[in-house]
Amino acid sequence: MVEMLIGASIFSIALFSISNFFQQALRASKTTQSTVQGDYLLEEGMEAAKIFRDLSYTNNFRNMSTTTTYYFSWNGTNWATTTTNTFIDGKFERKFTLADVKRDVNQDIASSGTYDPDIKLVTVSVAWHDITGTTTHSIQTYVLNLFNN
Repeated sequence: MVEMLIGASIFSIALFSISNFFQQALRASKTTQSTVQGDYLLEEGMEAAKIFRDLSYTNNFRNMSTTTTYYFSWNGTNWATTTTNTFIDGKFERKFTLADVKRDVNQDIASSGTYDPDIKLVTVSVAWHDITGTTTHSIQTYVLNLFNN
């Protein structure tokens, strides 16, 4: 009788441990999936910003406010910007901001100096909420009036 009780206890502990392992693995898998999706959306957002530059830097960047948060929207044919948040897949928030760029006397980018209207600092951010809390990833790049348009 004691042997059966010990055997059942060992089996129960092993079953609980295996179940716990798979539960943790599933949680890690879901977190990893969100991270990968978020990072792809981040990259896509930066590519959309470069498309805006290519189409018309003057209309798409020079005339945009540096104090406004913008969101990307896809109208089925082209990328557009909006100030209304649109969640992707009901989960991911993707936005971007612009910052003016200044140059010093050597024409290097600096925190102070002369404003350069032909270059902006673009920051794209993607945020999502999952079991670990809210995660935000961001990337930045300088976008310049490459085509004088």
